[in-house]
Amino acid sequence: MYLPRPLLSHLYTTLLNTLTPSSSPLLLLTAPTVDAICALRILTAQIKRDFIPHKVRPVGGYAELQKAGEEEVKGMMKTAGGEGGVVVCLGCGGGVNVGEMLGLTSEGEDDDGGGVEGQNAGHGVEVWVIDAHRGWNLENVFGGNVAARRGVEQGKLLSTYRPGGAGGVIVWDEGDIETDLQAEREAYFALQGMPEITEEDLVAAEDDEEDAEEGAEEGAAEIGNSSQTRKRKASSQDSDADSDIDSAEERPARRRRSNSSLPIPSTPTSAQPPPSSQPDSPSAIVPSSPPARRVTTQKQLRRQLLKLRRRHEATLEAYYDRGSWTGEPVSSILYSLVSELGREDNEVLWLAVVGVESVQLSHFTTVERARRSNSMTKLELLKAVLRDEVRRLNPPATARRRAGVASNDVPVSARSATDTSIRLSPEPRFALIRHWSLLDSMLHTPYLATRLHIWNEPGRKRLNKLLAKMGISLQEAGKGYLHLDLEVKRTLGRRVGKFAEQYGLEGLVPEESGGEGGRGWGFVRSWGWRGTLSAGDVVAIVSAILEVGPVANALTGDLGRHDTSQNERSYNNRATALPSPPHSSDSGQNPDDPAPTNSSENLTTHRFFAAYDALSPTSTTTSHLHNPQHTHTQQGLPALFTHLPLAQHLSRAILRTGSALISKNQIRHLRSFRLGIVKEGPDLGVFVDPGALVKLGGWVGEAVGVLKGEKRGAGGKGSGKGGEGEGDGALVLGCLDEGRGVYVVVGLGSGGARGGGGVDGGKVRTKAEIKEREERRKRKIAARLARKAEGAREKEQQKLAKRERDAANGLLDSDDEEEAGSDATESDASSSSGSSGSSSDSSSDERADVSKGKRKGGAQRSLFALAFQAVVAETGARVRIDSFEHSVVEVRKEDLAGFLEGLSLRSLVD
Repeated sequence: MYLPRPLLSHLYTTLLNTLTPSSSPLLLLTAPTVDAICALRILTAQIKRDFIPHKVRPVGGYAELQKAGEEEVKGMMKTAGGEGGVVVCLGCGGGVNVGEMLGLTSEGEDDDGGGVEGQNAGHGVEVWVIDAHRGWNLENVFGGNVAARRGVEQGKLLSTYRPGGAGGVIVWDEGDIETDLQAEREAYFALQGMPEITEEDLVAAEDDEEDAEEGAEEGAAEIGNSSQTRKRKASSQDSDADSDIDSAEERPARRRRSNSSLPIPSTPTSAQPPPSSQPDSPSAIVPSSPPARRVTTQKQLRRQLLKLRRRHEATLEAYYDRGSWTGEPVSSILYSLVSELGREDNEVLWLAVVGVESVQLSHFTTVERARRSNSMTKLELLKAVLRDEVRRLNPPATARRRAGVASNDVPVSARSATDTSIRLSPEPRFALIRHWSLLDSMLHTPYLATRLHIWNEPGRKRLNKLLAKMGISLQEAGKGYLHLDLEVKRTLGRRVGKFAEQYGLEGLVPEESGGEGGRGWGFVRSWGWRGTLSAGDVVAIVSAILEVGPVANALTGDLGRHDTSQNERSYNNRATALPSPPHSSDSGQNPDDPAPTNSSENLTTHRFFAAYDALSPTSTTTSHLHNPQHTHTQQGLPALFTHLPLAQHLSRAILRTGSALISKNQIRHLRSFRLGIVKEGPDLGVFVDPGALVKLGGWVGEAVGVLKGEKRGAGGKGSGKGGEGEGDGALVLGCLDEGRGVYVVVGLGSGGARGGGGVDGGKVRTKAEIKEREERRKRKIAARLARKAEGAREKEQQKLAKRERDAANGLLDSDDEEEAGSDATESDASSSSGSSGSSSDSSSDERADVSKGKRKGGAQRSLFALAFQAVVAETGARVRIDSFEHSVVEVRKEDLAGFLEGLSLRSLVD
């Protein structure tokens, strides 16, 4: 079943009305991502406000999701003696049959819809799935035997829906199910009402019909022989009867002639029809009876049913073959719920902003164009809505008057000791700029570093030259941003934007929009005098906690120097073969694998709650003196600042490893993708985690895209058949886990650059392309001005002709002449103003045209999940798929070559 977007608050208030003191606590199963944790914070704030008991359990993959079903959900089922309840899946469960994964389908869901009494039958566990992974598993969306449920119409929950105790899966719809899955819904429910039929059934039915036809022919032959005998007897009897009738006709005629006193009737009374109705000749046309109705045989009906079933199955298979893409972030959907309840505030809004920012910065993200906008993706449209929310809850005009700073000043401090507002900032998109020197921030910004070729010495000199052109010395750039010259900080955006086109850095600095926050502006929040962070800073810190692990000795100063290799290997220990293909020979029980320890089993929990504490709205530091190790628990801003060096450490590791891969030419080009393998180096243990490896893949993808664009601009190969133009949109990156003898492999579409920092969508333009783009813009402006001028001339000629006609007829007086003259002057002025207006709007119109062209081609979607499954089926490689991101797999060391060879034969980008 699925919940339409307008009914989010209805389902929540229904839950409040049905809860009792004896009800089971809500079970919140949450994926370890920044977006899911932000959504969890939003949801727990609401259920705490309504005094709803709940339990949070992180799930790092499908194995842990199934384990949670066995340990937590099974005890809630009515069939197991429980009272039922509600399970909420945040950031997980959308791509698989979650009812089956949690152990609900086999014992309850198949039996809960048999009739009206089924409303109160079943397992009683209701599962809410709020996930941004697409596509959906259609069993979650339309399944659950919904025919007999009240308030459900073809899987859609209506306003009359009330939980009846049967349980089931409810998917929260962002709007795409209602609008984009109409054909799939019709096909799904059509298949539900069809009997199972296959080709074998059709062949067996044809054999039965042939046997029946042979028996019918034999019976018909016997019946035909007996009928011929009866016909011969009947014909002899008919001839005798005809002779009797003829003699009888002759006798009445003779009697009439002898008795002339009787009148002779005018109309013959004979049974024969009148002569006019008889045919004059044997060739005359006799009207025929209507044709008999053609009867459809059982064989034809079965063929029609099989054809219809195949068509519906093809519709569903086509949906599953679309690949994977990203829907609306989970935190945004939960913020919509809070907004409908009328409970929005700055705390909840900030969590939604951080969640949406994390999805946009993720290199897994593949988004589509917004339906109601020609120039923005869905995520950009969401951020525009969030900017409106920031202006509503934090009035910008009053705030700006209090601030008294220039619009290009990057906010680094609060306005007062009690200032906790959210602001919009047009700052350049430099990594952790508030907490690093300007030079380090530019070096570790992937978008800038890859376009300047930072991995070699000429690239470093190019960066120094850019700073010199901006009027900033190396000594000044090496200072922390807080200690930069005030004039440099105020004009930093304009200085970067001045040379952005020359160095291919378009989009690095957001465009101005009247000083009130426009497209591309960032979000900044202050916590009084304690600190100020941007949403990008928070995402970088929290994601580093999830990918590298929390700092073990946070308060002892041992930052960035702790040994993470054992923790990174333990990621693989928790993975099992549950979602792996059944033909994979790796069952997860290989004796060579290290036995999982308690620390490895608690890895997800340890990292998850460290990130959860960092996103706390309150800032506290608690010392556990009873613990012999004197551990400390930090929440909110202190936790963020404590783990800030961890994010910097991860950025340095990405720069070192990425530069080594590019400078040593370790990125190989295969048929359908580019391949990079990390086998050695000081940061090998860091990139065993898929999240860190994906970030490295994003950096490498940016660099590969830059090199490819420069080669294309120089007239080199790259777009011809069989050249490097094939498969340039996909990147496969692997990292060796020496402890377990496996490779962690991730696949990124479009070179991993679509989500790469959210800057210009990762588009790399050569100088020739930039020049051609500028010329095309000028031609478009000239054509528009010519059309406007031609229209103005035609309009003026019409007015002049009308005035001449009126003057010839004596209908034009002196006042009309003065008015005509003023109209002519105004028309000239308007034409000139229209020309200037068209020039000012040309760039925005061009962006709209470019976006329309992209929209016609459709959004690119990742096909890695489908390709991985198919390659495993063909090669028999031992592959393990446990991540909710299906483009992350583990491959046995000895099977990697065959796996990559099979993968190179497949298309990986739609």
